[in-house]
Amino acid sequence: MRARLAALVRLLRTVIGAPDYERYLRHMAARHPGCAVMSRDEFSRARLEARYARPGSRCC
Repeated sequence: MRARLAALVRLLRTVIGAPDYERYLRHMAARHPGCAVMSRDEFSRARLEARYARPGSRCC
């Protein structure tokens, strides 16, 4: 049951566009072990900037 709930939360976060810092950390550890990792605040700010930096990608 807990795994299903966690999967649902991940899905909802993806649908609404909420950044997933833990997934970013896993990716960095697996693919870029020698690189510097952003803090949670830096990561959130970067994701927000990336989301709104594409004109025409949203309806309003």
